Amino acid sequence: MNFIGSALKLWFAGIKWFHYLQPLAQLAARIVVAQAFLASGLTKLADWSTTLVLFENEYAVPFLSPTLAAYSATAGELVFPLMLLFGLGARFAALGLSVINVVAVISLSEIAPAALQLHVFWGSLLGLVVLWGPGFLSLDRFFTPKVRNWIGVTE
Repeated sequence: MNFIGSALKLWFAGIKWFHYLQPLAQLAARIVVAQAFLASGLTKLADWSTTLVLFENEYAVPFLSPTLAAYSATAGELVFPLMLLFGLGARFAALGLSVINVVAVISLSEIAPAALQLHVFWGSLLGLVVLWGPGFLSLDRFFTPKVRNWIGVTE
């Protein structure tokens, strides 16, 4: 075997180890996003009067009254991160947090470049969960097959 063949064989043997790291990377992504959104929801909840004032004066959430937007955002930032963290309904939670993420960006008249980059980062991680699922280290791994069977989805 020539040098290139030996190098490729070594490369492909090494790649298989990356597959073992995928569940940890998926869990880490879920933890990072869940922590950020849960902290935001807890902050809103801790000072509700300020939250209402911010939604009335600072955040221009489209299509919703400021009060409904405040309740919706806070509820989403408290429930969806926990679902994401445990990987229970994780794709649904990631979609919900994606909506909150996009609305947060468009509802601010000015957003600092660093804050925008954080929202892009979180959005990217959420997109990965939506597209590839929460991974092996999730509750969805146990419940999804049972639910699919219960509703008659064979795929």
